[in-house]
Amino acid sequence: MGFAPSTMQLSSTAFENDGGIPSKHTGEGEDISPQISWENPPEGTKGYALICHDPDAPLVTAKGNYGFVHWVLYNIPADTMTLAEGNQEFTAGVNDMGNATYNGPMPPEGHGLHRYYFWILALDKETELEAGLTLWELLAAIEPNVLGMNRLTGTYQR
Repeated sequence: MGFAPSTMQLSSTAFENDGGIPSKHTGEGEDISPQISWENPPEGTKGYALICHDPDAPLVTAKGNYGFVHWVLYNIPADTMTLAEGNQEFTAGVNDMGNATYNGPMPPEGHGLHRYYFWILALDKETELEAGLTLWELLAAIEPNVLGMNRLTGTYQR
């Protein structure tokens, strides 16, 4: 499965791109999702999916997946360009903690700085996917419909 970055731009009122994620949005704080906005979607966008993934987590599965998935959100309509802090809208998938919600950064103590990629994927059709998909199930379902994607990167260290 391969996707190409697009000209969409993501931002957050909580942190700058490549900046530190406030503890409020981590497992050590309130553990609520940060506000995320995006602009300049590809022409023909009819929906979105959002993922938060830590590629620096020291986890590799037997299937070759790596890192740690913190948030899977989908069935986001095309007229949505912002997710509020503590978002409870749209359809949640299951993260690597086994929860159908956002679970923020909490890397192992002493493991150093981790990067957290908040990916937005623009889709060429509206989706009505069932709740509870894993990241990999979601990507398999939407792959033929991805028009473009881009990410916002935050960092955190314990």
